[in-house]
Parts: sequence; structure tokens; C-alpha cells
Amino acid sequence: MHVMAGILRDAAGRVLLAQRPPGKHLAGMWEFPGGKVESGEQPWHALVRELREELGADVEHGEPLIRIPWRYERGELSLDAWLIERWEGEPSSLEGQALQWMLPEAIDPAMLAPADRPILQALRLPPVYAITPADARPADHEIWREGIGAAIAQGNRLIQLRLPLWPREAVRQLAADLLPAARAGGVWLILNEDIEGARQLGVGVGVQLKSAQLATCIERPLPLQQLVGASCHDVDELALAGSLLADFATLSPVLPTATHPDASPLGSELFEAWVEAASLPVFALGGMSPRDVDWVRRHGGQGVAGIRGFW
Repeated sequence: MHVMAGILRDAAGRVLLAQRPPGKHLAGMWEFPGGKVESGEQPWHALVRELREELGADVEHGEPLIRIPWRYERGELSLDAWLIERWEGEPSSLEGQALQWMLPEAIDPAMLAPADRPILQALRLPPVYAITPADARPADHEIWREGIGAAIAQGNRLIQLRLPLWPREAVRQLAADLLPAARAGGVWLILNEDIEGARQLGVGVGVQLKSAQLATCIERPLPLQQLVGASCHDVDELALAGSLLADFATLSPVLPTATHPDASPLGSELFEAWVEAASLPVFALGGMSPRDVDWVRRHGGQGVAGIRGFW
């Protein structure tokens, strides 16, 4: 079943949610408005029709955001989400469903139908994911506290503290030192592998699961209010990340990289095919720089992740 979802975003940055009515599957949960593509209908035309019938809004333009394959007990669907910022008419409930406008940051993922949660994360997550260099020394704590603080002040919103040479408690202390400024700026700090540290530090701190960790997890390791990322290298690991309800994944190596010269890069075609099959936002890692965001977006990715060229 092919389903279109329209993410109507107003000038204040709020998005429109609709509540599933009584008697329907997942009644009472909230979702982004839209509906099924009819036989022989073009997907974009279906979205325009559904939003007109459901909300009385005449859509003028939209951009693809993310496509999510999803399996429910009742079957499978492909949820095709488009971001819409221009329309005619004031959206209103024409089919009796409750509506509300909310800022993405204020939405509790638990209130959304499960298939709509990756859409929310695609809205929330930035296009650039900066990762600290693995050779950073524990003696450089103050240098990195100031450097990451400057990156937060400059608008970086997703930063992984990958510091394998540091004692775990030192990494946690660095995150704690940075957390007030990060929370104030709407920035997520991601600990590499350290689930317990993320639990202790709470909202504003997430975890990046290594591929070996991913293979041993039997359930999502953190509450929905904290981000869970997954380091993936093939389509099976992406599927596993999706089944654990991770919020995003990195997929690598996409292009040749000096740090892993023996690794075979995926290239654009394989990257796009694997992202298409994934049920969560995916960052391209390996040979990437912030200049590659548009290229990655054209191939279905959320954005770029990297180390050296991101600081």
C-alpha cells in the first residue's frame, strides 16, 4: 500500500498533525495528514487530492522529505512524506479528525503512529553530523570543551563525542560540561557506544551504537525522548537498526576515504538503493564533507556525517 503524507509547515516552523479517529487502526494516535494512492494515480496528485479533501488546502509546491517502508500486523506500506510550505486556504478538519499545529521539537514521539516517527526525526535532524576525531587525547579536554562549545554556538546541532582514547568517565564529564549550552541551543550530544552514560545524562544526550552492539541489542536501548543512532555498513544492518526503532543511522563508506583506504566504497547507486529500503533517516559517512549535503539529499539521505572536514 502506497500512502502519501503531507508535512504542512507554517511560517513559525509549526507542522500540522491529525488524530486518527475512533474505529480506525491506531485510533487516538497522531499522524501527518495524507492518504492512499489510488490505482493509476500519480503519487503527487494523490497527495494534492488527499489534502484538499481532508483539509481544504490547495497545495502549490512540495519537496520529498523521506520515504519509509513499514510493516504493520495488518500488512505493509510505503509511507512517502513530502514537506509543504506553500498552500492556499486555511487547513481545517473536513473529515471530523482533530488537528493541531506543533513545533517538531515539542512533539512527543510516543503520541505519533509508529510509521510517522521517522518522519518527525527527519524533520528534527540537521543535514550535518559532526564526529570528533578518534585520536583526540585525554589531555586535550579543555581544548575540546571550548571547540565543541564554539561549534554549538555556530549552529551545529548534532555532535558525536567519539573519543576512544579517553576514559569513559572523562567523556561523560565533557558531555555534562557541554550539556547546558547544548540544551539551550537545541543541540544533541551523542555518546559513542555508551548507553549507560546517555541514560545518566538524560534528555539532550543520545547514543551511537556500533555495528557489533547493534547485532546484540534486542530492543531500543533508550527512551523515545533520547536519540539512538546506529553505525551501519550494509542493508541488513540498516534493517536491524529500523527494527530496533533507532532514530537514525550512518551508512559507510559511501566514497573512498583516506582513513579506511582498503574499504570498498558503496558509491551513489548502492547508497541510494539501501537508503530507499531503510525505515529511518540515514547519514552518508566516508569521504563526505559539508559541501556534499545536496548530493546526499538527491540520493535520499538525511545529510552527511564526518570527522576531519567537519571541524
